[in-house]
Amino acid sequence: MTKVARALLSVSDKTGLVPFAQVLSDLGVELISTGGTALALRNAGLKVKDLSDHTGFPEMLDGRVKTLHPKVHGGLLYLRGNPVHEETVAAHQIAAIDLVVVNLYPFEQTIAKPGVSLHDAIENIDIGGPSMLRSAAKNHESVTVIVDPADYEVVARELREKGETTLDLRRRLATKVYARTAAYDAAIANHLSGAFGLIEAGAPPAVLNIQAPLAQPLRYGENPHQRASLYGRFPDYFEQLHGKELSYNNILDLTAAAALIGEFDGESPTVAILKHTNPCGMGQGATLREAWDKAFATDRQAPFGGIIAVNTALDLGCAEAVAEIFSEVIIAPSFSPEALALLQKKKNLRLLRIRKSLQGPLSSDIRSVGADSFLWQERDMRRTTAADLKIVSKRPPTEAELKAMLFGWRVVKHVKSNAIVYCAADRTLGVGAGQMSRVDSSRIAVWKAGEAGLALAGSVVCSDAFFPFPDGLIAAAKAGATAAIQPGGSVRDPEVIAAADEHNVAMVFTGARHFRH
Repeated sequence: MTKVARALLSVSDKTGLVPFAQVLSDLGVELISTGGTALALRNAGLKVKDLSDHTGFPEMLDGRVKTLHPKVHGGLLYLRGNPVHEETVAAHQIAAIDLVVVNLYPFEQTIAKPGVSLHDAIENIDIGGPSMLRSAAKNHESVTVIVDPADYEVVARELREKGETTLDLRRRLATKVYARTAAYDAAIANHLSGAFGLIEAGAPPAVLNIQAPLAQPLRYGENPHQRASLYGRFPDYFEQLHGKELSYNNILDLTAAAALIGEFDGESPTVAILKHTNPCGMGQGATLREAWDKAFATDRQAPFGGIIAVNTALDLGCAEAVAEIFSEVIIAPSFSPEALALLQKKKNLRLLRIRKSLQGPLSSDIRSVGADSFLWQERDMRRTTAADLKIVSKRPPTEAELKAMLFGWRVVKHVKSNAIVYCAADRTLGVGAGQMSRVDSSRIAVWKAGEAGLALAGSVVCSDAFFPFPDGLIAAAKAGATAAIQPGGSVRDPEVIAAADEHNVAMVFTGARHFRH
């Protein structure tokens, strides 16, 4: 590897560009650049050679053609020390380019804008950038390539110490290039497939492209013998303020909690308590402390080592109550200084601020099922309102029962199937999750309510899927439920409705189930 004598810089994201270019300049590296990048470097007082002066060929076609030139790609690709290559580049006056700094037109950011036009999307497809990156990465034996500003520091350090970069670093940077260009091309293909009408909006992609950067390594997976890492844009959604590093199970649980509490964005103070991704208590109140008391009362055992989520700033009053039990993670939109100071006394408690709601436009769920196969589906973002409900019983629900139905329906949506939730208008009373029989889930929910000392008289029972037989509805009525909300759709619906009428239970159908496996 020869010393780095010449560098080509052409970036859309100029984060950290000038300090890195200053390092290169101080080391005597010739800087070649284009357009806005060259302007930014000159404004910082650095000497820069325009690419058109280097190639002897002007930019043209509104900048569409500027780096696609033999003096660029020849300077990147020729094999140093190969006699034929050396003779060829000398004959054509092609100078070596030893370092390339390129990040791509912001295609992904452009298509994320509401109402983006097809023209704007296409104009933000980078051509020269990926070409230079791929050329430089292919010839990484001799060329250093940077696609991520986060790598400026390590490259600058090696250049200061040696005047060149190590092969190990160049290999790592080259691999990173191909991961980035693969993700970039996948984003373009997916967007254009929809824009051209080749697939319907929201339809499954013809090819499932999964490209996600490493967010953080994890100590282990679900169990200590399993290796694990976190990928994607998790840090865009959550900021850890305190505590030990997150585990694999923590992340599963806290994202489930964030999805549930997101159902109550903008409402009165609400607290959700989850364990193993299942809600074990939910409450609303005039204050977070009141909401906590209701949620915790549902089950005082399961929350040990659980996840707590709130929909508004966590204040001192609620923090004092929460601090009385051991929790793994607490997530909130924000924490009051007093609450944060109190909770930070627990060194192992993880505190996370919700930066972005999971109720946003995340359109798909992807799950590995082994055998090198994946399942894809739209996320279950369906919201049910009073207008969506079909009253099927002789007695319509009261206003209080209707309010409880809509509260509980949002909770049961996040409980593993078979799911049964007994609730009032502002709290859960009993939760039964993940049983092979819906009747068993109901029995567990009733038992949990009894263990907590909560009466089910006058409660609403929520079922994530239809009651296949009247027995589940009858059991709920005997437990004290006076109203029921369920999807409907069973061949035995008439029998279940008759049982509801016989027990004076007001029942509504939603027309949509919420299985969660």
